[in-house]
Amino acid sequence: MIIGLTGSIASGKSTVSRMLEERGFPIVDADRIARLVVEPGQPALEEIRQTFGDEVILPDGTMDRAAVGNRIFNNPAERKKLNDIMHPAIRQEMLRQRDGHLERGAKTVVMDIPLLFESRLQHFADKVLVVSVTEETQLKRLMERDGFSEREARARITSQLPISEKERGADAVIYNNGTIGESEAQLDRILESWNAKP
Repeated sequence: MIIGLTGSIASGKSTVSRMLEERGFPIVDADRIARLVVEPGQPALEEIRQTFGDEVILPDGTMDRAAVGNRIFNNPAERKKLNDIMHPAIRQEMLRQRDGHLERGAKTVVMDIPLLFESRLQHFADKVLVVSVTEETQLKRLMERDGFSEREARARITSQLPISEKERGADAVIYNNGTIGESEAQLDRILESWNAKP
């Protein structure tokens, strides 16, 4: 079984991902892969350099995330160029890792994909698990975690698909507003109902 794990910014998806890892489930982490595919020597990084110029590459040969971020932040055309390079590279590596886990005998693989719905990757998963929080909790966590003002935090939240829409597309939802223990209990119930074994 392939479980697609997703949520929204500051919903606690990473916490749930860690819980799954502690239970022995192999994790294919899209965020980690996004960093991997732009490491020096990777074809995607070279393509980014050719597209955006040498000014987005640091002296040590790594990508200057801040420079790239500034280029794409309010520029949809530039963001599309970056996504057209990154997304295929990320997908290819995600599938390579997933298949590797299955070949090594894993019964269930968790694909941790923050933008699962936005990227329309639901077909990668047999079951979709959404980690959800109320907007107040999300706002508070984001401001505390990243030091954002309320306005900055709201802008980040509204740039993503509303969590209610993600819930509608889920096979199960973990409501992560309470304690870690409450979220763990929800997770264990879901895994049991799906008969998911690592």
